[in-house]
Amino acid sequence: MTENTSFIDRLLFNRQMAGYLRSAHITVPVDQYMMLAILLTVLSALLMMMVGVLLYVFDISLDLIPFLPQWLTMLLAVVLIPAGVFVCLYYYPQLEAQGRKTKIEMDLPYAITYMQALSSTITLYDIFRSVYDAADLYGEVSKECGLIVRDVELFGEDLLTAMENTIAVTPSENFRELLNDLMLVYRSGGNLTNFFNAKSESYRELARQELEALLQFLEMIAEIYVTAFVAGPIAIIIMLVAQNLSGQSQMEGIMPLMYIGLPLGAVVLIFILYILLPPDNLDIARREVRDSEYGSEILASGTKTEPDAAFLKQLNSRKQVLRLLEIVKHPIKFFISDYSIGLVIGCILAGFVFLTYLLGSFATVFPTFTFQALICVMAIAAMFPLMTAYEIRRRYVNRVETQLPEFLREIADMRDIGMTLQGAIFMISGNKTGVLSSEVKVVSEELRYGSSLSGALVRMEERIGLVSVKRAISLLVKASEVTDYIREILTIAIADLEHYLKMKSKRLNVSFVYLAVIYLSFGIYLYSAYQMNVAFISSFSAYDISFDLTSNKTDMFHIGIILAFFSGIMAGQLSANSILCGLKHSIILLAATVAMFIFII
Repeated sequence: MTENTSFIDRLLFNRQMAGYLRSAHITVPVDQYMMLAILLTVLSALLMMMVGVLLYVFDISLDLIPFLPQWLTMLLAVVLIPAGVFVCLYYYPQLEAQGRKTKIEMDLPYAITYMQALSSTITLYDIFRSVYDAADLYGEVSKECGLIVRDVELFGEDLLTAMENTIAVTPSENFRELLNDLMLVYRSGGNLTNFFNAKSESYRELARQELEALLQFLEMIAEIYVTAFVAGPIAIIIMLVAQNLSGQSQMEGIMPLMYIGLPLGAVVLIFILYILLPPDNLDIARREVRDSEYGSEILASGTKTEPDAAFLKQLNSRKQVLRLLEIVKHPIKFFISDYSIGLVIGCILAGFVFLTYLLGSFATVFPTFTFQALICVMAIAAMFPLMTAYEIRRRYVNRVETQLPEFLREIADMRDIGMTLQGAIFMISGNKTGVLSSEVKVVSEELRYGSSLSGALVRMEERIGLVSVKRAISLLVKASEVTDYIREILTIAIADLEHYLKMKSKRLNVSFVYLAVIYLSFGIYLYSAYQMNVAFISSFSAYDISFDLTSNKTDMFHIGIILAFFSGIMAGQLSANSILCGLKHSIILLAATVAMFIFII
């Protein structure tokens, strides 16, 4: 085999890349992925070469880098852009695997608590199967357990072999260690409940350490963003304005690079944060829970079980009427349940703003920089309903999560004095426990009408739809189905919730520092724009010297718009790893930009 062939084999069948692909759950063979990366790299190089040829044939001058000749600029583009494409594709699986590792280790303590609640009555394989089925609660941990389920049910492997296969591909050291220890306990016939009980607190501590590492990473990203994308443009623009005042303007050549580089760099950082960081989960996931009073086994053989079409039509129309009545009764709840509603309202508002621009009334409010103001106001109008829906949902989630530990603690206290679980719920339903009161009352009424306790609690968690609530209530349901002595499970559920709230609060408190840095740096940019366009120029009035800074002001306004939007999104990513969380910051910064450049400068 020749050296070239050997090099190609090493490139296409890269074992390290194969491991990252499997850890990232990218279901593409390593040779096909590497061939795709090479193909896209070659295509990007050919595209850059074609652009260069077209510019030469049609004699188009495009001075993206003013101090370099055009041929050298295109040569750099032909080399650097394909290299960037290949590097991004090559390191993407590693980045995705690292992100999955973080999410697994953050969710692992809650999954271990769930395993502990199940371990007294079902086998180890059934425990993995139950965690896999609870994918909406345990995220990436459920996907790792799904690998074990797949190997056993589809590939016919025994449980230990399936666990070994998962150990070989999981990106999480903590999950790998857990499976190794579980294999030892399983082989020796040890007590799984005691094992999970011993492991739960240690993995909570490991999750806290993982959070500390995440916060240090966030600090580094925040410093990179502020230095490269806020302080950098300020320094560049100050130098360019000074050159413009001396008659040596290079603004026209540098501005295209800033228009491309600033958004592109911000998008890259936002994408990295999105992959690596676990988000604040505000998703509300609901599913319809149906109860059947009698099973199909009571029907005689041959009985037709298909429902009548007319009856189904009547039932569906009744459901639609009830749905409309629910929307009319609780419009805010409907508004925050689906972000697409806010998106539609935002598009309508943005269209209304554009209509005022066409009619000419918009220009009376914004007489200068009318088109730039239109872009900003349309963006604010489009983002405002989405931002409102997100913030209302966030407040609702925070209130529910804050009150849930107290709800569980009251149940545990009443169990201590000898009350049954049903009796405890009856007693608590008469108390005012905030937003949970109405749901507890519904559970109490269902129990009075003869519903089963587990069914009523499952319907409660589905109505609320929050992951944190589902985790706690699912533990309570499993415990009530297994044993009447649920004090220990309630204590575990409370500890899990308090751990979750502490981690969430710590991340929020640290994020205030990053938000302050972003706001301060953007404020410095606006202050610099004011000083250069007002205070600095007015200092020459005594010498009867005037400058035309219209182009400088326009360029600074454009850069301010770009920085305002992406700085807001970055603030949301740093605080909650959510673009929706950054909308309020973008709205504030865009409004400040419009006010500064149109009404102050």
